[in-house]
Amino acid sequence: MKAVVRVGGKQYVVAAKESLLVDRLPDGTKELSLEPLMVFDGKDVKIGAPTVAGITIKATVTEPEVKGEKLRVIRFKSKKRVHKETGHRQQYSRITIGAIGK
Repeated sequence: MKAVVRVGGKQYVVAAKESLLVDRLPDGTKELSLEPLMVFDGKDVKIGAPTVAGITIKATVTEPEVKGEKLRVIRFKSKKRVHKETGHRQQYSRITIGAIGK
């Protein structure tokens, strides 16, 4: 059984006992209760309006702070001696999906 959930304004396809990275959650968050936008299991598909009634998904935060890959951003203009380099490293939280059900 899989479901589509919204966490932090982004949508993710999740399955039970799956781990995924989401945008960093506020400090002290240990468990999440997610409401699915869509649930599908083989041929059976339930689409919510806006969420599927009667089904909740429990998720636990396994790592509250995980750093993503480092990105280098470079601005360069040839023949003008203009060169600017900055970097960015996104912060994520790792969550583990529990059982999908009631």
